[in-house]
Amino acid sequence: MKRRDFLKATVAAASVSAGLDGLIGISQVAAEEAAFPPIPVYRTLGRTGLKVAIVSFGAMLTPEYEVIQAALDMGVNYIDTARKYMDGRNEEIVGKAIKGRRDKVFIATKTLATSTTKAEIIHDVETSLGKLKTDHIDVIQLHNVENKNKERIFNHDTREALVELRKQGKVRFFGVTSHTNQADILDAIVNDPDKFFDTALIKYNFLSESELKPAVDRAAKAKIGIIAMKTQMGGYKTDAMGKTTPHQAALKWVLQDTNVTTTIPGMKDMDMLREDIAVMGMKLTSADNKLLERYSRAIEGFYCHLCARCEPTCPHGVFISTINRSLMYAEGYGNLALARATYRDISADASATACANCTSCKADCIHGLDISARMNKARALFG
Repeated sequence: MKRRDFLKATVAAASVSAGLDGLIGISQVAAEEAAFPPIPVYRTLGRTGLKVAIVSFGAMLTPEYEVIQAALDMGVNYIDTARKYMDGRNEEIVGKAIKGRRDKVFIATKTLATSTTKAEIIHDVETSLGKLKTDHIDVIQLHNVENKNKERIFNHDTREALVELRKQGKVRFFGVTSHTNQADILDAIVNDPDKFFDTALIKYNFLSESELKPAVDRAAKAKIGIIAMKTQMGGYKTDAMGKTTPHQAALKWVLQDTNVTTTIPGMKDMDMLREDIAVMGMKLTSADNKLLERYSRAIEGFYCHLCARCEPTCPHGVFISTINRSLMYAEGYGNLALARATYRDISADASATACANCTSCKADCIHGLDISARMNKARALFG
């Protein structure tokens, strides 16, 4: 499909389904009808100096390396993967995609969330190098740092391992990733006197907590490269949206914040790639905001903001936000394997199993989510 036709189809569906006639129209099509793919837009990733496309490639869900290669052909030059994804197979897929073009792409991967010792970190990195079939990783990230395990940021053995790996030329820059308590995590790496970490991969979207945007600003001013994930708020399919998807509007909303260097939407196939990549160069419109507000209302009964503010109110210390993230992978992403793998990482005493004997749920969600119902669903789905 040519870009002109692609955009007209997108506009028509959005206008009819969302009732936005007059807000999305022919004028926008005319403004966006340059040949597909769009001219890539790049920003500098903090103090790393890496110039990366503002829509980069989240490879977590991608089963075919040809999709990644198509993105590279369109000017995407940053790929995010992890040791954890697909039990290591995802790094292998990325490795196939970059064969023969390693010098034209930046690779980011992650250590296992359970790894802290020097030996564990070194093993993770060397395993990733083997699966990626490369001699270096551009950004190595500590996977899923949260307040309850924030000490990983300052762990001496972890830092010693990373420094040693950098001296050996096996890694270039250090980062952290986080789904919850992100403002606190960002402030921790900003206020670190050693300025050890160069990047932060965070959940950032239209429904993010109000304190996150100023924390992102503080981090960007400190030359921390900000990478946004979970930009599409779960990507749930709802009857309320008709045929319209909120994906382009959601990406545009994140990218209007120039403190964000890049986004890494998970792109499973060519349809997802084409939809997401087209956003480069587009502006956020009032119609986009209305579309996002409509989507927000459609998912408010089951979407978890992953703020983790409910967790201190649970007398059993259940990891409610991680359980809800597992449900999001199943219900929104449609990836039951990823959902189960994420849920398995939770210890039994902090899983939804701990809720089974409660006569009434004491955990309180500030956004009105029925936590008890969500935990019941997790037990039914994950056992």
